[in-house]
Amino acid sequence: MSQRPLLLDRHLLILVTVGHGAQEVDFRTYPCRPGSLIWVQPGQVLQHGGQAGLDAIMVCWAPEAMGGLGVTPVAPPYDAGYWQLAGEDEDAVINEVSQLVVDCQRHRGDSLAADLLRHQLAVLLLRLALLPASPAPDAPAALESVPGRPTVREDVGNFWRLRNEVERSYGQTRRVEDYAGRLECSVRTLTRACLAATGRSAKQVIDDRVALEARRLLAATDLPVAEVGRRLGFPEPTNFGRFFQREVGHSPGAFRAGLTGRAGLPNADRTPLLG
Repeated sequence: MSQRPLLLDRHLLILVTVGHGAQEVDFRTYPCRPGSLIWVQPGQVLQHGGQAGLDAIMVCWAPEAMGGLGVTPVAPPYDAGYWQLAGEDEDAVINEVSQLVVDCQRHRGDSLAADLLRHQLAVLLLRLALLPASPAPDAPAALESVPGRPTVREDVGNFWRLRNEVERSYGQTRRVEDYAGRLECSVRTLTRACLAATGRSAKQVIDDRVALEARRLLAATDLPVAEVGRRLGFPEPTNFGRFFQREVGHSPGAFRAGLTGRAGLPNADRTPLLG
């Protein structure tokens, strides 16, 4: 029996231990083999690529658990975190994950052990923060300094300011002018920053985020198409349908119907839960 994609309400680390295959996060495919590590965040959609024999250790924790760590490990910005571990980094991460799993199984329900698990999680996440993330499939190239152009740093800052504001407000407005007003800069500034960072205009960056949320809700919930549209700022279902067709290439109904037939997760016998 197939399972629908999973819309996560907590953080999930997937450490692949056996097999070769793929894992989909937010409709992007990540190649997996022993040593592959993926950090999926709340609100993202997870779907297994469908290959048999792909095993993994999983560690999941509620968002509020991050606040009690005593440190602030930086989560991947917007996309899933993805690493192909090797050498000493692989050994260290495997050791941290394995010990976390063992202690969670041995001391589940113990209040003192809960503090131990939080500290172990903090160490693991800080270790990941020190690793250079592997490029995600189809990820845009990083901004590079261009001779005679002193605004690269400014473009980076403006791009992330826009991304942060879009994350807060994508269900309210898709107008670049509105975001420029909130960020106290010009439409031209935002467009230049987005083109430099992604090769796409500010309007396209905003619409990409709305289309992603639409795909998440259509794939992983039973919400009617009209309700999905209303949540994303489309009072009229026909306007939402036209937007989705333009951005995704399918009608909302056809997109939802085409997502059946794949399992939700790789095999995992151990899934410690924190928070």
